[in-house]
Amino acid sequence: MNFVAWMIVTCEVLFWVVIISGLVTRYVFKRNKLGLFLLALTPVIDLILLITTSIDLYRGAIATQAHGIAAVYLGVSIGFGKSMINWADQRFLYYVKKEGTKPIKLFGMQYALNNLKGWGKHVLSYLIGSGLLVGMIYLINDTSQTEALFKVLKIWSFVLGIDLVYTLSYFIWPKRERA
Repeated sequence: MNFVAWMIVTCEVLFWVVIISGLVTRYVFKRNKLGLFLLALTPVIDLILLITTSIDLYRGAIATQAHGIAAVYLGVSIGFGKSMINWADQRFLYYVKKEGTKPIKLFGMQYALNNLKGWGKHVLSYLIGSGLLVGMIYLINDTSQTEALFKVLKIWSFVLGIDLVYTLSYFIWPKRERA
């Protein structure tokens, strides 16, 4: 595994460590400002990954799938970041602190609309990540060095299409509550 791949793993681990630290600081130690500060560090982790990937490519590294996945990670982190933090915040408050309201399970049209909203976040993530991929391809300007980035872009485009089909299926066959 190359350096960029290790940075992706490190950033993902740091992302969740920062979120959990922020939640524990906020709810267990009752330090709201410090907890919010820790939660606000998540974009800094993304910035570190972006800088690391850019430096690696600038120094002449051949673009690998790891570079492409870094772009995907950044897009997903930006597109879904706030909702992932809200999801973790709500569950931490309810399941760990035994406070707040139980997370609601959605069914039927509500579930379908929620999935459509999630697909919209996937589209936003795709636009950000694919923009980064296309930017890297353009800046490197050598198809022999950017082949892996094209592959990541193709696979992600396919996954986005599959996600749309999956999302629309819930409008046809709504999710039902178990009896």
